[in-house]
Amino acid sequence: MKLVFATQNENKAQEIQSLLPEYFKIITLKDIRCFDEILETSETLEGNSLLKASFISETYNLNCFADDTGLEIEVLDNRPGVYSARYAGPEKSAAANINKVLLELEGKVERNAQFRTLITLILNKSTFSFEGIVRGEIISEKRGENGFGYDPIFVPEGEIRTFAEMSLEEKNKHSHRARAFQKMIEFLNELKI
Repeated sequence: MKLVFATQNENKAQEIQSLLPEYFKIITLKDIRCFDEILETSETLEGNSLLKASFISETYNLNCFADDTGLEIEVLDNRPGVYSARYAGPEKSAAANINKVLLELEGKVERNAQFRTLITLILNKSTFSFEGIVRGEIISEKRGENGFGYDPIFVPEGEIRTFAEMSLEEKNKHSHRARAFQKMIEFLNELKI
């Protein structure tokens, strides 16, 4: 089964494809020649996920899914949250975003955080939602070379390594995105598609 993943992020697409059984094939926006910028104007992860999926479903008449993920840090009133990708500015620089978070957490002992992913699946014009959460903490300096986004400063519960110090397979054992997608995969498997 082919599903359009409404993302321009090739890292994310690769991460998701590695989670899926081989009979699912992820097609990206690039594959369907969609180069439009899908604006994420909602104030919630749920809303942005729905905006992206709806755009593809309505414009291309294809089954698709979209996700939105936020890093929520307790002591920062759950910021950066929905603004995680552009926290330090519209250029979406991961390094600048990390630096801003570390600066805001300077001197703070309480560093609890969670990654939260919301997926919207539009299948045959019906809409379904799936959520995945992983709790952990923000460390005070970057560690690791793998992953993307805030991975170098996030240590999930039960681990001593950051996401960026893990292989993709190891990260997927903990990942918020993996948890949300596992729910979606179980749902699709139940439909016997």
